[in-house]
Amino acid sequence: MDSIEKLTSAITMVEEARSVPLSASCVVHRGELLELLDEARNLLPHDFSTAQNVISSRDAILEEGQGSAEQLVAMAREEVARMVEQTAIVQAARDEAQRILAQVRETADREREEVETYIDSRLATLEVILAKTSDAVARGRERLAGAHDNDALSHLSAEK
Repeated sequence: MDSIEKLTSAITMVEEARSVPLSASCVVHRGELLELLDEARNLLPHDFSTAQNVISSRDAILEEGQGSAEQLVAMAREEVARMVEQTAIVQAARDEAQRILAQVRETADREREEVETYIDSRLATLEVILAKTSDAVARGRERLAGAHDNDALSHLSAEK
């Protein structure tokens, strides 16, 4: 038993003791009560020492816990900073990708215009060549038709 249990037993002994009629006094066995109180007194230094050790241990544990908590908070802050940095890097990469895509689209549009202009000029040249060819064909047909008319006139003059 520890000192608290001894003191509790002494209190119980007094509470359960026979009352002296018409008085607040009671009858207890002096030897038993003194023995309990003496044992409690002898145990108190040991219990106080144990309590002091527990308090010291508690303080050390609290200190260690505080240190661990501070370390965890520092690690969490570092992790958050790293994640924010990664987010910034990802955003920078996205921005760069958007810039490159815009540049590529602009280049593709410009080159498409150049190709369309080139094709249009080639088609215009072909149109001119075809028009000249068509005119030459028409003139050639007219000459052929005129030559037949001349042949027919020359036949008429010869027949007369």
